[in-house]
Amino acid sequence: MAHYKRYFLYEEISINSIITFYYLELAKNYNIMGEKHDFWEFVYVDKGSLEVYTDSYQIKLNQGEIIFYKPNEFHAGRADQNNAPNLFIVSFDCNSPIMKFFNNKTFRIDKDEQIVLSKLMKEGSWAFDPPAGSLQMSYPKKDYKAPFASEQMFKNYLEILLISFIRKGEKIRNYNSLSRINEENKNIELTSKVIEYMKDNISSNMTVEQICSIFGISRAALMHTFKGITGLGVKEYFNKLKIEQAKRLIREENLNFTEIAERLAYSGLHYFSRRFKKETGMSPSEYSRSVKARC
Repeated sequence: MAHYKRYFLYEEISINSIITFYYLELAKNYNIMGEKHDFWEFVYVDKGSLEVYTDSYQIKLNQGEIIFYKPNEFHAGRADQNNAPNLFIVSFDCNSPIMKFFNNKTFRIDKDEQIVLSKLMKEGSWAFDPPAGSLQMSYPKKDYKAPFASEQMFKNYLEILLISFIRKGEKIRNYNSLSRINEENKNIELTSKVIEYMKDNISSNMTVEQICSIFGISRAALMHTFKGITGLGVKEYFNKLKIEQAKRLIREENLNFTEIAERLAYSGLHYFSRRFKKETGMSPSEYSRSVKARC
């Protein structure tokens, strides 16, 4: 029998345990208590902005930016006065020597990293119970109803995200211009433009036909491309954006519920409340109380 030599794959980064997995929707002027701990943590600003304070520096993070805290580094933060932030926070153990690369580092997420980060959030929401955005989430527990290998997928996506940042820092990405000819990246680019158009017109009653006309694409092609990238239909995604904006307006406390309904082109307060509860599981007033309970 022939003897075949094995090549054992080397891992530059290996993560086998996590401590926290949060998605927080914070009120404006929310203060994040200072702390330090013996593990790594990253904070991604999904919406709004965040002022961060550490042992050695102060920085303002805007939407789409991520910061890493090294073990035993003191850090604190507070929300911007005018922008109630949404934060995605993951803390984890990693003893790989290359992790020193992340000391005092912040990054702006690019399109490829945004996809990985979205998959990381999705896998984590499947893998752990209660969900990341739940008020009952203090630390992650196994969800026995999760799809096969969700925890492993979460680990893999987290490691891929870290590797991506390191490669970017080492200026290895000399293939970006070539990758744009890839059909998937074309679809991503179109979807991103559609989403930006939705955000710019969040106060309207936009239809799928209007979007097709603006971007010169058939309804079938748009629906296929958009759902392939986001996992949601166009109208469903737009409705979710409206609810996310409503949540933000509620947290900022500058408008009452009727004014928010009008701002977002809902036909009335009752319809707005019904849509809000269907999407979040809470009425607008219940959501407002839950935000204040976190302060």
